[in-house]
Amino acid sequence: MKDPRVVKLAKILVGYSTRLQPGENCLVEAFDIPADVVGAVVEEISAAGGVPLVHLRQNEVTRALLVNGREDTWRAHGAADLALMKEAKAYIGLRGSLNVAEMSDVPNANMQWYQTHYMQPVHFRQRVPKTKWVVLRWPSPSFAQQAGMSTRAFEDFYFDVCTMDYAKMAAAMQPLKQVMERTNMVRIKGPGTDLTLSIKGIPAIPCTGDRNIPDGEVFTAPVRNSLNGTVRFNAPTLYFGSRFENVTLEFKNGKAVNATSSDTKRLNEILDSDEGARYLGEFAIGFHPLIKKPMLDILFDEKICGSFHMALGNAYEDAFNGNTSKIHWDLVQIQTPEMGGGEIWFDGVCIRRNGRFVIEELECLNPERLLGTAPEKTSPFKIADTGRSEKPETARSGRRK
Repeated sequence: MKDPRVVKLAKILVGYSTRLQPGENCLVEAFDIPADVVGAVVEEISAAGGVPLVHLRQNEVTRALLVNGREDTWRAHGAADLALMKEAKAYIGLRGSLNVAEMSDVPNANMQWYQTHYMQPVHFRQRVPKTKWVVLRWPSPSFAQQAGMSTRAFEDFYFDVCTMDYAKMAAAMQPLKQVMERTNMVRIKGPGTDLTLSIKGIPAIPCTGDRNIPDGEVFTAPVRNSLNGTVRFNAPTLYFGSRFENVTLEFKNGKAVNATSSDTKRLNEILDSDEGARYLGEFAIGFHPLIKKPMLDILFDEKICGSFHMALGNAYEDAFNGNTSKIHWDLVQIQTPEMGGGEIWFDGVCIRRNGRFVIEELECLNPERLLGTAPEKTSPFKIADTGRSEKPETARSGRRK
């Protein structure tokens, strides 16, 4: 018997996230995913009149290719999979894993070949800008262990989070988008953090389940050379299987001039990947009401209620600040009282304190409002207009995770 939660999620992926139309090719790339789950997605693609293209992968095999391959290995794989990606109008990436540290022992030079000859042409330059796409992780016992939960409890949590009413959430995001698009200077304060940056002139993009599942953030990018100060990220993070804690970055005129973490040597190797790796390509505020703690998965962690995140490296086309890089590495700070608190200020006005929006215009994004446990209310309060013109909303985000 089919799990109705899997069927519901498959319908969201096909009908809402990718909005698949009759006759469109949809590439399903499944990494260590149960066959019945892939089958449910294929059934929904077919029911929508689409053409399913399926590529099954195993992370252990990918690791073997990364460790043993040469540069020409990834040139060949990149050329082959680019041709396949060009046949796809839509893309659904299902990511499972039995071991989140599977790639942790891949040499940095080998990873650079993979980024240059595979990720850049296949995903950054083809899939992200030229397909309707969505990516998500799949629940597994190891994923439940990351979250500190039993397998059964984590499954219930996972499906509640991933099948939330994203259309309702999308409406609640619009005030934050508008506030961000008329803001010049941002100041972020918290333990180990006092950072200023400008977001003037760069669009703010609501993320509403049409690219990532789960979702729940609005992102933009800082003006490339505007960052000054220090930020410490208190959520642990993985970068291709390597774990980092307490990543702390000191910025001067936009560049991370000093970087430390639980593995400072490896951190700086990554930041030296290219010129753009020490600059930021994204600044975002997360508010999914059901995600409350980190679990070493960026698709969940960057949406934590009361968090913000920044990405080192490549900026997205629809919130472009001019920064390009091989890398795009999201780092998360949680500002709830349990994690030390913190504040976000827009043009001298505190808009969020200790993880809660504190101006009435944005209270619609506090958890009780998103979950429908508090009455709706409106307010005439607005942050003063800085004279910046409004940008039309981009229909679909160009973001990648």
